[in-house]
Amino acid sequence: MRFKAIFAWVSLLTSIMLFTTVSHASSPLVDVAWVKANAGTSGKVFLDLRSKAAYLKGHVPGAVHSSYGKDKWRMKKGEVKGMLPPTDYLEKLIGRLGINNKTHVVLMHGGVSAVETGIATRIYWTFKVLGHNEVSILNGGVNAYLANKSNPREKTAVKPVGKTFKATINTTVLATANDVESGLKSGAILLDSRPTDQYMGISKSGSITRTGTLPGATSVPGRWVTINDRGTFRSINALKKLYSFRKVSNNKNRIVFCNTGHWASLGWFVDSELLGNKSSKMYDGSMAEWSRLSPPEHPMTVKLNLQ
Repeated sequence: MRFKAIFAWVSLLTSIMLFTTVSHASSPLVDVAWVKANAGTSGKVFLDLRSKAAYLKGHVPGAVHSSYGKDKWRMKKGEVKGMLPPTDYLEKLIGRLGINNKTHVVLMHGGVSAVETGIATRIYWTFKVLGHNEVSILNGGVNAYLANKSNPREKTAVKPVGKTFKATINTTVLATANDVESGLKSGAILLDSRPTDQYMGISKSGSITRTGTLPGATSVPGRWVTINDRGTFRSINALKKLYSFRKVSNNKNRIVFCNTGHWASLGWFVDSELLGNKSSKMYDGSMAEWSRLSPPEHPMTVKLNLQ
């Protein structure tokens, strides 16, 4: 009887451990301990998104390098910068990185700043648009991993074995200008992830042509969602407090935007993946596109006019 009890207890613990591992592996965020335990295992590709020079100074064993700019994870379409590339281009890029439709992709930014963390969230969102759900981000970035000098690292580039990746476009996370137009009429929650001065209309990015924000938009700057504007996301409780402080409505219909869809990816990631607002969409063209559309049908408001 004692042996049976011990066996049952061990079986229960094993089941719990397996459930925890699977749940954690598919979660939006993974930590350094998880990366250390899973680096080099089959079915996973770790993408190091830092500069090539930083990658070669030391990286997670087996990690593949990908450049946000040189690999063209975003492209200019017409006059609008930072747009989602064509699907066939992304399929080929992702396949060259050794990723197929069953691969668990782990995105690793440097961890230096929130804007750098936005590289990971933007690519995370891109995978979601392509219908690939097995994707996570290393919370704290590669710097958090390298901070422990005992963690294994490599200094040579890893050449991935090419795979075949086929997208199944998921429009539920992608907002267009038409969606924003409809949202303005239906009372959708519009979240502006840009710096506060741009939201207020005190200043503007060179990527947009008109000053201001979308009518009725709420400001939740992307820099606010990470601790000290760096690479670690704030806790769920802290993010909820932040939303409460900014008086973000409980309406689940949300569209997150910025200038070119970079800051907005941080806001969307927090809103959709961490806070669980699964109706949340990111406006790919953001204000770079909207500000170029005809003003009467595509209004913008200035919170503080200093002219």
